[in-house]
Amino acid sequence: MKIKSGIGSAGQGILLMIATMFFFSLMDAMAKEIAHRTDTVMAIWARYAGQTVVVALLVAPRIKTVLKTGYPGLQLLRSIFLLLATTFFFFGFVIIGLANAAAIMSLNPVLITVGAAFVLGERFGPRRAIGVGAALIGALIIIRPGSEVFSEAALLPLFAAIAYTGYALTTRFVGRDEDAWTSLLYTAVFGSVVLSIIVPFFWVPPDPAAIVLMVIVGSVGALGHFCLIRALMVAEASAIAPFTYFGLLFAIFWGMIVFGEFPDAFTYAGALVIVLAGLYVWYRESQAARKAPSQ
Repeated sequence: MKIKSGIGSAGQGILLMIATMFFFSLMDAMAKEIAHRTDTVMAIWARYAGQTVVVALLVAPRIKTVLKTGYPGLQLLRSIFLLLATTFFFFGFVIIGLANAAAIMSLNPVLITVGAAFVLGERFGPRRAIGVGAALIGALIIIRPGSEVFSEAALLPLFAAIAYTGYALTTRFVGRDEDAWTSLLYTAVFGSVVLSIIVPFFWVPPDPAAIVLMVIVGSVGALGHFCLIRALMVAEASAIAPFTYFGLLFAIFWGMIVFGEFPDAFTYAGALVIVLAGLYVWYRESQAARKAPSQ
């Protein structure tokens, strides 16, 4: 996926991250419906099995090249991180709702930005600090510590946010040298193998609607992860981290349209803060990219 270079690498990464959040939120909505019709483990398995089939078909002509990796240990580690993040998050939104789980999960940009500074040595300037801080305030307005959102089940998306941070940082590291398809294939195959061993113990005969969703959800997940890997390859993790908050906005939308979960005024206020924070970082990074060639 190539985006015109005039907007700079940060701009490309931001666009790809927004696309990532759209596909992920759509995948989550489909997975929640699958879980309601069958079982949550089946929803997670369908997501990974479908992605494995899609990616394998796409890379089949050059499978030997795609399978080559200079970071076998890190590929395994990032695959474990992603499987944990997916499992925690799927079980979380089935219990507390898509929008509430996404609100708690939206804390991961702060973890990614801080982690990128300490682990990857990326810069953490005032623009990024303002963007992350403002978006965090927006997320806290939605979550409202002390509200019913913070049940015991809220720990599941919190654990998911921590695991996802590990996945994002390791993806950024290996993405400096490896093909996006290599990373995409390894995460898909690992999750698919592990879940194929587990899913028979949780199998519920799916109805026709569940079967259709189970077939589609993997493709949507593959699109999302490809966009994410590309985003982390072309831009610094801390630059695009604030835009993962768009996932919260998309989750609110799907929650309203599909599941009848209507947010309150605090959710709308927090969402507005998140959007404004994202637009601010977008503008400042785009300006910096335009000025860089002339300096």
